[in-house]
Amino acid sequence: MNKIQSMDNIVDALNSAYLEFVSAIANTLETKDAAGGQVTAATDAALENLKQRWELFRVACDQAEEFVESVKLRIGSECLVDEATGSVAGKPGQPVTPGLPPISAVRLEQMSKAVRWLVIELQQGSGSGGNLGIPQHNSAPFDARDDFFS
Repeated sequence: MNKIQSMDNIVDALNSAYLEFVSAIANTLETKDAAGGQVTAATDAALENLKQRWELFRVACDQAEEFVESVKLRIGSECLVDEATGSVAGKPGQPVTPGLPPISAVRLEQMSKAVRWLVIELQQGSGSGGNLGIPQHNSAPFDARDDFFS
């Protein structure tokens, strides 16, 4: 299933849950009015139905929110890879500004993993005091251009 169909299904489910929730509200008010404001088996049943429809509506909202967040993350990741690999050309009419040369998507992923491991090492070593778990090397100073663009 493609993203558009998935989005349509989520919107349909959200709309349906919303309409059922609104209908349950109306039914609860009508039932309460018909009972003269008294608590009856019918008002209890209407309130229980309202509670169920509210929960279903909340679930549909949560699913829609999760979908939107996943799409935002995917778009952000694709933009990052496009920017890093140089696969996005400048917009027509805009001057192309010189910048860093593009890197491959594979190299970008390798660097991303390396950064994640460094963060984990730093977090684990943060209680050790002095060196914060940062590995010490006797080689030349680190130059990101050497690693990124090689």
